[in-house]
Amino acid sequence: MTSRITVLATGGTIAGIAGSAIAKDYVAGQIDIEAYLEQVGGLGLEAEFSGRQIANIDSADIGPEVWNALHPAVMEALADESCQGVIVTHGTDTLEETAFLLDLTLPASKPVVLVGAMRPADAVGYDGLRNFANAVRVAGDRQAAGRGVLVVMGDRVFGARDVRKVRTRGTDAFRGFPRESVGLVTPASLEWFGAPWRVDASAQFAWQDELPDVGILFAHAGLDAASVARFLGEDMRGVVVAGVGEGNMSEAVRQELVARRKQGLRVVRASRADEGLVDREPEDDGNGFVAARALNPQKARILLQLLIAHGVDDPAAIQRAFDGS
Repeated sequence: MTSRITVLATGGTIAGIAGSAIAKDYVAGQIDIEAYLEQVGGLGLEAEFSGRQIANIDSADIGPEVWNALHPAVMEALADESCQGVIVTHGTDTLEETAFLLDLTLPASKPVVLVGAMRPADAVGYDGLRNFANAVRVAGDRQAAGRGVLVVMGDRVFGARDVRKVRTRGTDAFRGFPRESVGLVTPASLEWFGAPWRVDASAQFAWQDELPDVGILFAHAGLDAASVARFLGEDMRGVVVAGVGEGNMSEAVRQELVARRKQGLRVVRASRADEGLVDREPEDDGNGFVAARALNPQKARILLQLLIAHGVDDPAAIQRAFDGS
């Protein structure tokens, strides 16, 4: 059965060109959506595509401007009765952040799949076409609905909450935590590890065109209160601490953040470690801090931005949101 898929392109390595099959350096976002879909047309995929160029840039440059164009485009596609699923092509560097933001702000009624590549389109061993073919398999599968936004990389399907980029090179650059992956996929097959988990298909948060200023403070040996004060400035409304170990920080940093919390700053403790839960500690109640649980700092930042934008200020309420994310 032929699937009808909407493809929204944002650029990235999957649309990049190196000018040589063996070159190390390349320029992301060089192939437009029409040319890419023409190339895809030779794969024999059982799908009909409609494409739209949202941006054509390196994903390091993606932020609110692109998100504010991408989100309504996805919503429009989901509202089209003839569309069975949506694929977003995206650079890998910030793919997990876009995926998580969309997961929190989109309904789960139809599949939305983000896909990228680790090698440019003219490189030896280009992985983009296989990843895209896998994404088509997922986006056209009825069982993909109810799972939220998904990411397809390296023959694996990841949930947006879990996925993270863990390597700078190689086609196995993505991993999931706490769920390693939620499915295995090839252009010819798809196997899910369990049933859909989004019982309520509605979006968890309404879309916000403007998100509040929330920073990520990277903890390290020798970080002092003066450095933290300079980083926070006067207007930052929230901060996620990429703490050492299980979201830890020096006492000097802790005291500076406690003082800022009393002035209204929202503080979330995450970890700079690649994997691991950050649970609440006894001092969090008195400090007014929130534990990020399984979210890494970049995803914790997005959730905190949305909570602040929706007027959620109480640390206990913020903690409940992180516990349920």
